[in-house]
Amino acid sequence: MVAEAAVFLDEIMEAPPRDLQDLIERGDAGLAEVREAVEGPAAAGRLTALDGYRHASAVLRPPQILAIGANYAAHASELKLRSETAMTVFSLWPNSLTGHEATTTWPGDIATQVDYEAELGVVIGTPAKGVAARDALEHVWGYTVVNDITARDLQFSEAQWSRCKSFDGFTPTGPVVVTADEIPDPQDLWLTTNLEGRILQDGSTADMVRSVAEIIEYLSRTATIPAGTLISTGSPGGAGYSRTPPVFLRDHASVTVSIGGIGSLTTRCRVI
Repeated sequence: MVAEAAVFLDEIMEAPPRDLQDLIERGDAGLAEVREAVEGPAAAGRLTALDGYRHASAVLRPPQILAIGANYAAHASELKLRSETAMTVFSLWPNSLTGHEATTTWPGDIATQVDYEAELGVVIGTPAKGVAARDALEHVWGYTVVNDITARDLQFSEAQWSRCKSFDGFTPTGPVVVTADEIPDPQDLWLTTNLEGRILQDGSTADMVRSVAEIIEYLSRTATIPAGTLISTGSPGGAGYSRTPPVFLRDHASVTVSIGGIGSLTTRCRVI
């Protein structure tokens, strides 16, 4: 197996972006400068093995995190939710962000029905306001993997969905953000969830009720979507809550969410 390696921009650039949000805010020119640096002579032989390093959330300092509910018919059906005419939108709290291979903990006396949800994450690159679907993907900076971890017992006991999905570490993202030019069609990606060797979700973004472009169009009708915003676009069928018997994330479990063309995101679970 080939070890993961990376080029650290602070070793090859005089004024590197300090994080993804900084890079996004530098616009096309900033991304072009980074690409020139990593493809140039300064980067030659500067690959650093990532053994011993920890992944941060692939998305750092997003101005907001928006999530779309019931955006796959199979998932909506299995949870007995309706795919409403109006899109279901809610916010995730920034404390919920965490990285690949991180350990997510939660108190067992508050949540006993903690579920996984494989989702395509969309990172906005330029502010979007009143955008038509045909132009919406021009505002996308890149794509990432999201596991929208959810405390179902809270979700179905409250009138909103933000708290049940915003425990510390309940929104793992990563391990990378892939730039939009590397994903020709965000509606042609395959998502899977592997829990302890069992494939429990296995579906395509082609099955979204509303496409990425339609989501951006809808959200931008009423408010500007700032650059750097992370949009989690919904989960395919196969949630643990709907299974007989139900399958939930337990103490010491390991769950991996994968999206073809982007990568695999692993989360360790601890109940405290």
